[in-house]
Amino acid sequence: MDGRRPEVLTSVSLTRRQALQLAAGATVLGLTGCAPSAREATEEQSQGSLVMISTQFQPVAEGEKMRSAVLAGFGRKVEFLGEEQGPFEDRIRAEAQAGKGSVAVIGGQHGDLAGLAADQLLTDLSDLTQELSGRGFHPDYLELAKVGGDTPAYIPWAQASYLMTARKEAVDLLPSGADVNSLTYEQLTAWGQRIQQQEGSRRLGFPAGEMGLLNRFFQGYSYPSFTGALNTRFASSEAEAMWEWMRGAWAQANPQSTGYAFMQEPLQAGEVWVAWDHQARLIEALKASPDDFVAFPAPTGPKGLGFIPVLTGLAIPKTAPDMDGAKDLIRYLTDPKQTATVARELGFFPPTAQQQLPEDLEPGIRAEADAIAAQSTSQAKVTSLLPVGLRDKSNAYNDVFRTTFDGIVLKRRDARQVLAGKAKELQEVLDSVKAPCWRPDPESSGTCQVG
Repeated sequence: MDGRRPEVLTSVSLTRRQALQLAAGATVLGLTGCAPSAREATEEQSQGSLVMISTQFQPVAEGEKMRSAVLAGFGRKVEFLGEEQGPFEDRIRAEAQAGKGSVAVIGGQHGDLAGLAADQLLTDLSDLTQELSGRGFHPDYLELAKVGGDTPAYIPWAQASYLMTARKEAVDLLPSGADVNSLTYEQLTAWGQRIQQQEGSRRLGFPAGEMGLLNRFFQGYSYPSFTGALNTRFASSEAEAMWEWMRGAWAQANPQSTGYAFMQEPLQAGEVWVAWDHQARLIEALKASPDDFVAFPAPTGPKGLGFIPVLTGLAIPKTAPDMDGAKDLIRYLTDPKQTATVARELGFFPPTAQQQLPEDLEPGIRAEADAIAAQSTSQAKVTSLLPVGLRDKSNAYNDVFRTTFDGIVLKRRDARQVLAGKAKELQEVLDSVKAPCWRPDPESSGTCQVG
């Protein structure tokens, strides 16, 4: 080792159209606060406070860390509210229609901001981007921030991804010849089988609960790894093979997986020994007991290692009541001291070309960073982007993958028949919003066609 820390996410070469198609998904779901009324917001502004809403850091504990650890040092009071993507976008659109707003800054994944930018509801941040050029933002992310246009609609804020985590005792039971840092999907199943044989119980874990992110596993990991694509190979023979693999893996999964939302909890309890999830939903286990867990890349399939880089940005609605205050807040949140705090407290990393992590970063967080770096720099990687252009159909899109899982894996119906029916549902969703293809599917000239 030469002493340098690896990049968190590798460079992704993107056309402007692909820039419009990057999404960030791994939406971190949880309880949300209620938006203040217009009168309350007006009173807050008169007292010098700002309102910030974000699709990120919605869970109660994460929201409190944003308020107490990240925003506490800002010179003005900030009302931080976590919102799911639907209400988040609805509020900005409603304020735009009214011609007057209460929200100063919005934080969200690229896909959360793309629709608002496309409808010209966000402020041109060219001046702020130029001012903050010394922050070292990844060049690809600066291009993405233009959302397919000529001027930046947001400032890069944080980056994240999904990865695997296992208890140390599970590593001792790896199948012969398997390396935890270059695992295949078949080896993952064999690992689960060996754990079950040795321990007498099923210890693989998937976030298959109502609030879990299992749909992202299919969309960005298993589908691209088995088919090299997503929507365009949804019902292919390679997809059938992937679902057959999932059946076998599910046979080694803890039966309680259908109730799991955050995998850190069953990992800490010992109910699960090996799990996949968003880094923010694994971090508490790694932080609490770094010597008891290992973090490592997702498995590799026949077509490569599918993975999702997730970019989060900060934008200002055109209806923001205090433009100068909003820009001050973005300056503050993108300062290296604050991005280091976000990494330390929330496990999201700076969106920079060279990793800028604090020297005193906890071992568990650094383990995640190293695992994501290994994943994103793999020669076998298949970069998979989160959906963009679905507007109010995001839930319907995700439901297709969840109900496909229900039909093929839980109810053990014929995979080919289930996929044929679900392909029609998927096409209807894409047609309803005329959504173009996004990576790993090839670029489309019109609505993405399900194959």
